[in-house]
Parts: sequence; structure tokens; C-alpha cells
Amino acid sequence: MSEENRQHALDEDEETLLARHRKEKKELQAKVQSLKKAKVDKKKKKELQDEIVRLEADLESRHAEELNRLNSLKINESSCDSEQSPAEAPSTDEKQPKLSKAQRRREKKSQEDKEREEQIKAEEAQQTDSPRIREDKKIAEILAKRGLVGFTVPADGDCLYNAIKHQLTRIGVNGYETVDLRHLAADYIEDNRDQLICYMSNPESEDVMSEEEFRKYCFQVRYTKSWGGEIEIKALSSSLRCPIEVIQASGPSPVHGEDGDAGRKLVLTYHRHMYRLGEHYNSTVPMSEKKNNDENDDSGEYEQDDG
Repeated sequence: MSEENRQHALDEDEETLLARHRKEKKELQAKVQSLKKAKVDKKKKKELQDEIVRLEADLESRHAEELNRLNSLKINESSCDSEQSPAEAPSTDEKQPKLSKAQRRREKKSQEDKEREEQIKAEEAQQTDSPRIREDKKIAEILAKRGLVGFTVPADGDCLYNAIKHQLTRIGVNGYETVDLRHLAADYIEDNRDQLICYMSNPESEDVMSEEEFRKYCFQVRYTKSWGGEIEIKALSSSLRCPIEVIQASGPSPVHGEDGDAGRKLVLTYHRHMYRLGEHYNSTVPMSEKKNNDENDDSGEYEQDDG
């Protein structure tokens, strides 16, 4: 297939996908309105509200995954075109080995990590005094005074949970996967709604979250790749009984859950400018540990578990 025809096919795929997304959103809106108008008792109304939150979150999550998959296919197409000449390109008659879901996830993650690294290198080549570079230097200075260095985790929406998982493993607390930490945070937020709701507002109106917005928020914490912040750090520090310190380039380094076991303190770093997509959390390790890893030819890169 020629470059022009291949691009045309991809564009058609995207147009079809977006059209279907719009149609599904309209259908869901109609269904939600129908559910809201149903005359039911108080208990049934609460169940309907939960169902509405679940339906909306499921649709948002599925649409995001489908768009990410399409973008990934485009990137792979572009990469193949640049790396292979027409003579080297595999024949369309040859059957390609079918990749498992786990393999596809790993390949996608590897591609995304590679793109981020290339972005950082490009910025470093063009700038010697960008906000990200200034922030990195300041955080590195703060860590060095405490005998620590940063430990990078992927910027995939789970960075807070992956950083905490890494810190827990370092202090000998094993058995927590990212999904477990998300459930733990969501459980705490739901159980302590009255204490936390005053800090939780609608990002557009800045009003305190409604009951429906609160339920949707908890669903997203539990089941999607929504980013974690101070609410989730508080929830996890309290649930795990571990103080969590967050080191940042400017301002104080807050410690959440100071009433926890001081010997189990977790130390994270918070970055405002690491990636264009927004805030990011990393983990930390002692300098001595990093030095030993380097001497053992360990890359030190964090490998996220499948799932």
C-alpha cells in the first residue's frame, strides 16, 4: 500500500472511530436521562446513581483506550515506513505472529517510554535552562543533601501508585500491586467522605463535588488510569500507616500521615515540569544503592508489572 493510501486508510479509521464515539455518547446521555427520570424509592435511586457513574466511567475509559490504540498504530506505521525500504518490507501474504495482550501492552509501554526519552533529550539539546532542567537540578540537590537520588517510574497515569509500590518494596512491604493500592485509596476516600469532601471540588466550577461527582471520582480512582494527588496520598498514608514525604523543587516538602510509623516513611519526588502532559511522581533510593546497581550494570529503570 502506498504512503498516500495508507494514510487515507488510517484517517478513515479515525473518522469512523470518532463518529462512533459521538454516537455512543449521545446514546448514553439518552439512557442516563431515562434512568434519572425513573420514579423509584430512595434505595433504588442510589443504585441507579451508581449505575450511571459506572456507565459513564466505562465509556470514557473505553474511548480513551481505543484512541490510544489508534494513535499507537499510527506511530508504529510511521516507524515501520522510516526503518524499512520497500524491498525490506514484509510481504502482506506472510502471516505475522499474533501477539498476546500482555506483549502488546509491553510493546506499547516501551514505545511510549522511548518517545518520552527522545522528547527529554531533544529539550536538553535545545535548552540548558528550561523549567524542567531547573526543577530537576533543584530536586537533585535536595535529595543529595539527604544521601538520596531519584528513581524514575513511568508517566502512565499510575506514577503515584508505582512510586509508592517501589517505596513499599524497599522497606520490605511486599504484596501490593498498583491495582491493590488504587482499591485501598478508593476505599479510604469512600469511608471518609465527610472529612475529605471539603477538599474535593469540580475542576470546572470549583464547587464542592456533588454526590454523583464524588461517586464518579472514586470509581475512576479504583478502576481507571486517573492520576493520583494529595487526596490519594493522604488516603494511602493513612491506610498503610506509612508517613509519605513528597519532595518538590520549591516550597516545603509535606509529610502526609505523620502519625504513622516513622520507620516506614516513604519518600517521593513531585515534578511539575517533567513532561508536557503535567505533574509526575517519582520514587527515590539511597545513593549507595544506586552506586551498587551501576557497578552491577543494572540500568536502574523501573519495570512495571503486567496488569
